[in-house]
Amino acid sequence: MHELSIALSILDIVEEEAERLGATRVTAVHLKIGLLSGIVPEALQSAFDLIKEGTSFAAAQLVIQELPIIINCPTCAAERPIESIQNFICQTCSTPCNDVVSGRQLEVSALEIEAS
Repeated sequence: MHELSIALSILDIVEEEAERLGATRVTAVHLKIGLLSGIVPEALQSAFDLIKEGTSFAAAQLVIQELPIIINCPTCAAERPIESIQNFICQTCSTPCNDVVSGRQLEVSALEIEAS
């Protein structure tokens, strides 16, 4: 379960940033996860809930936003979401596309904190 090591890394990032900002408490950690990232959001949530216990971030909630897969269509010269992970084709012109613009990312996008 690689989600456990990812959750540990997220907690490290949160700890560093909270210290830098002088936060006394982190109430939420916002993540953006692409559908091609290979991360199972439910498993990451469980891992995060497990490792935050006993830390100063025990009350922090993990807020996950799943990002769609966006391809760059060479025919339309435009970025388009795909309908299915099994079919990387442009929804407008039906051209097969392999230029993935978005959908692989894992990003800590925001922290909700309380400062002293």
